[in-house]
Amino acid sequence: MNDLCAEIGYKSINHVGELLCGDHVDVIEREDNSTIVVLADGLGSGVKASILSTLTSKIISTMMAAGLPIEECVATIAATLPVCSVRGVAYSTFTILQIHNNEYAEIFQYDNPAMILLRDGVNYPYPMTEMNIDGKKIFRSYIHLKEEDIFIAMSDGCPHAGLGLMYNYGWRREEIIDYMETISVAGYTAKTLATMLINECNSLYGGEPGDDATAAIIKIRKREPMNILFGPPSSRDDNDRMMALFFAKEGKHIVCGGTTSTIVSKYLRKPLLASLRFEESDVPPTASIEGVDLVTEGVITINRVLEYAKDYLGENKKYETWGFKKDGASLISRLLFEEATDINFYVGRAVNPAHQNPDLPINFNIKMNLVSELSECLKQMGKRITVCYF
Repeated sequence: MNDLCAEIGYKSINHVGELLCGDHVDVIEREDNSTIVVLADGLGSGVKASILSTLTSKIISTMMAAGLPIEECVATIAATLPVCSVRGVAYSTFTILQIHNNEYAEIFQYDNPAMILLRDGVNYPYPMTEMNIDGKKIFRSYIHLKEEDIFIAMSDGCPHAGLGLMYNYGWRREEIIDYMETISVAGYTAKTLATMLINECNSLYGGEPGDDATAAIIKIRKREPMNILFGPPSSRDDNDRMMALFFAKEGKHIVCGGTTSTIVSKYLRKPLLASLRFEESDVPPTASIEGVDLVTEGVITINRVLEYAKDYLGENKKYETWGFKKDGASLISRLLFEEATDINFYVGRAVNPAHQNPDLPINFNIKMNLVSELSECLKQMGKRITVCYF
């Protein structure tokens, strides 16, 4: 067992004129500390392709999550999906990556573009063994993992980008490798790398993709704990206990809320230094306390973080906002979305008298809902979440 983890991010664009994507990605976390990622590409585009790819990825991931041998999973799906009599190709292709104990990975590839592995910032030509299952060629690889390894799985819409427009023969695999080698060294998250790759594909298509294109990025990195304190406890007698548990945790510490930061200042016996500089007109300014990594306002700031989290899981269009700005919500977003792998919430249940004004859009239930929704979004990002209420 080691302190590594798999950070997973993916992004898709649809064939021009289609509402549904013909590619589908499924991610399964198993109790035996293994992670399964399946990228399936349905034949054609639109509703039919979407159904085929979803069916393929669901069948594979469900069978593997049940602990069935990978050969049986591949045999089942290969037998289930026939070959198109007109085009002579499978109705759905797939790439499977299974990570065991964050120590080694197994890769199974069927007719999708070959997965790319970047190691130490450059392409790593990993070995592949050909298997024949029910007359279908499946390529299998076994790779011991190393910190900062980056696996890049793609549907064929990526190497087809620019075909007949920017390039005569599409965006060749070697050129995709060159592009990913260049941007990977900047330390971007898996989600951001996938977004940048697909955005480049969309640009090569001239904004009108001639095929569905999907990229799934798996980045191997060290676990990074993060702790966030939000609101004072319901009983003042629990102040010191809450503070002691919060600061005893390994990792960075974020404090949200005016009353909360005052309690922290008193507990640490360090002054609370407020800032009057508004980085964003609608996000309250940050403050500072020696011994705390970030101090922000509470509900308004966390609500903006939740807004960014929902977008991050979808189109990721607001990255250029929170990815570079210095307001409290952007700073928290970078810490939680990009740095953290394990996030511990310490949430106080005290009712703020200032929030009980019926003219204000803030109340106790909204605060609790913010924590619940943000926790769920972070779980969908692959973070390990614990929430403690006081």
